[in-house]
Amino acid sequence: MAAPPPTPGLARPRVDTVPADPGRGDRDEALHAMAAALAGPGLVVVTGPPGCGRTRLLERLAQASKRPVHAGGGLAMLSGAPALALERATRARMPADDLPLLAEAVYSRTRGGLLVIDDLQWCDAATLAVLPLLAERLPVAAALRTPNRLTEPALARLLAGAHVIPVPDLTDAEAARLVAEAAPALPPARAAALTVRAGGNPLALTALAKRAAHLDAGEDLDLENPGDPAAAAAAAIADLPRAGRTALAALGLLGRPAHPSLLGDGAAVLQEAGLAVPDGAHLRAASPWMAEVAAGILDHEARLHMHERLADATIGVESARHAHAAGLADRALATALEAAESAGPQARAEALLLAADLDPAHAVAAARAALAAGRTRAALAVLDSASNYSASNDSAAGPDDGETALARAWALLALGEPAQARAALEHAPAGPETDQLRLLSAPPSEKAALAEALRAAHPDLAHPGLAAALAGDDPDALAFAEALARDAGDATTAFWCAWSRVIALADAARLVEAEAVAHEAADRAGAAGAYSWQTRFLAAAAWCLVLSGTGLDNVIAAAQSLADHALPAVADTLIDAAIALAEADTGALGAARTRLARLKDAPAALEGLVAWLEHETAWLDGQPGPEAPEAKPGLVGGLAHITGRWIAYDTGTEPVAADLAPWPVPVASTLAAWDKAAPGPFAQAATAWDGLAAREQVRCLLALAAHAGDAKAAVAALEAAERIADEHGLIVLAGRARRGLRKHDVRRDRRSARGGGGLTDRESEVLRHVASGHPSRRIAEILGITAETVETHIRSGMRKLGAKTRTEAAVILTAADGGAA
Repeated sequence: MAAPPPTPGLARPRVDTVPADPGRGDRDEALHAMAAALAGPGLVVVTGPPGCGRTRLLERLAQASKRPVHAGGGLAMLSGAPALALERATRARMPADDLPLLAEAVYSRTRGGLLVIDDLQWCDAATLAVLPLLAERLPVAAALRTPNRLTEPALARLLAGAHVIPVPDLTDAEAARLVAEAAPALPPARAAALTVRAGGNPLALTALAKRAAHLDAGEDLDLENPGDPAAAAAAAIADLPRAGRTALAALGLLGRPAHPSLLGDGAAVLQEAGLAVPDGAHLRAASPWMAEVAAGILDHEARLHMHERLADATIGVESARHAHAAGLADRALATALEAAESAGPQARAEALLLAADLDPAHAVAAARAALAAGRTRAALAVLDSASNYSASNDSAAGPDDGETALARAWALLALGEPAQARAALEHAPAGPETDQLRLLSAPPSEKAALAEALRAAHPDLAHPGLAAALAGDDPDALAFAEALARDAGDATTAFWCAWSRVIALADAARLVEAEAVAHEAADRAGAAGAYSWQTRFLAAAAWCLVLSGTGLDNVIAAAQSLADHALPAVADTLIDAAIALAEADTGALGAARTRLARLKDAPAALEGLVAWLEHETAWLDGQPGPEAPEAKPGLVGGLAHITGRWIAYDTGTEPVAADLAPWPVPVASTLAAWDKAAPGPFAQAATAWDGLAAREQVRCLLALAAHAGDAKAAVAALEAAERIADEHGLIVLAGRARRGLRKHDVRRDRRSARGGGGLTDRESEVLRHVASGHPSRRIAEILGITAETVETHIRSGMRKLGAKTRTEAAVILTAADGGAA
């Protein structure tokens, strides 16, 4: 099994954050802070409320840059469009489904330049995920409106390695200049009062100043309250000619650029007023917030009329949405259904979800389409809405009719909640699909008997989904069933077959094959637009690699890239589990335990996996619990028993007896070795794990040494364990092997005569820069490599020098260099 090769620039940027609050400093100071932070690769995010001047700061930074500038941004109405902001910046189509490829594609078009992304609050998950990765190799400046609707995890991942610079309030001097530009004849006292009322918001101040400039000298403004910037924007909009107000409102309702022909005479008005700027052949609002305010102040009838016009001017789901907003329900429904007929998986789901919102009769079709597109929670939401509607209207169908129950069971199963799926099937009609779902959601102890009964009830097996479910855990039968389901156009069953095949291979300890099947299935899911399934398979592949102990440094980087996506529950848990185990094995035990603490609400199907990880991490950390968690069949269940044997051995307690389950061969060999407590069986178990899971092979060798009858055999086993652990980066297990060797008076001078401990020239060079106090990002700039590569060299050097920290490794090397001199 090969670890994924390190991809330059795809590690999370590790940067020293500048002070988060520039204080009352002026905009020039904020601009200087941005420029300083982007002297090399890095990510700067300027934040602030609507109208505070975020976009203007980005424009000033771009104007001052000596690099080529690649500018783009998110759009409100197209916030779900994959990598749209990056496509606008690069003027090229982007591979949004593959994060490493997306990063490389953007970098190839922007290298040597400055990447500027405005309006992060309207960017899709792929854009948000890739920006920190690009910042490893590029200077990236972005703007984020506060408040926003980004999820807390997505926001935390975005800002974790960024220089966050809130846009400062206007200073008195800046405010005075702004008022002088907007209303040169305004008296200083009135200008000062307007500054207070604007609350430091330049858009509000400009609007108020322009309005005040048209008042007679004897009139006064109400300055008792600071005022709302939206009110100021509304006042500014009210000063536009009718055509301009209409055009700006149209941009606000569209949430995207529009062709001037759609805006009519108002297009020229907006350009002249600076409220709209060219975007290719289209016009976009210079301030989307201003356009939203313009749409918001339309009276009810005018808004309905505007939406109707936009429904005429657009097509597909966008037209249906505007028709819906205009109150034209029949037209919206017909348009949505028509759009669904020829659309791809994602657009079809979007269209049918809208249709279901208009007519609950389409809820099941919408849920099925959402499931095919990987939008599991949207499927559950539309089913819940339809059920509530039926209940409140005393529908004869009841709160959950048969078809609804089937769709709900599929959704719950996809969320990793088989018990809830079984409960949903109580309302399902008898038939092969119901039997398929019953078998897929059945407890492991009941599956064999249920499968036998279903074979007897369906001797012809004409239903491809049921045939697939009856394939059980036979990988070859599942592969055949998957092909049949694909030929029959049953995407959901095909994905379930692939998923069951990955699980079956992993449970049989065939991790190499499981990883390969998972990657193949991920490719098919990506091509079909099933994002949920794609991420689930990628997470499973990462888990297989980590469980095997293969290329942990690179796996962590790849898994972190995937974790930057907004993932469905099963994939999210799997990828966090993979990162946690990799962190634990490579010595980052505190980080691993913190990550596992966030997995308390794991899907029911993965609770056993998380429970084992918690005990495994505690054992690696030298703080084992009294016993292992309740073990379930399969590889992870067997590993839970193996961890339990180690915990019992280390604590002197009795282990929990393993069930007589059909364990995978390596697991059965290991448990038998513990039962016999003899060196021969442990040697056989170590051989059984060879090429499958390095971490388990090392543990068997450690157990062999502990039960060896003579010191020579123990030392040989410990040296083999140390060698394998070092080769695979299993730092904690390597440390245990070395502690065992010291008990036999075998001590390693981990350093060579020159103090390098077998270090490569590059590793020595990197550690010398560490000794000089340089952070990873600065070392990367000096040496012309990525920060990820720097971290890899540091970890490798730490292992070779026997150091627990990077600082200790640098000190050892420096001391040895001094001795050599």
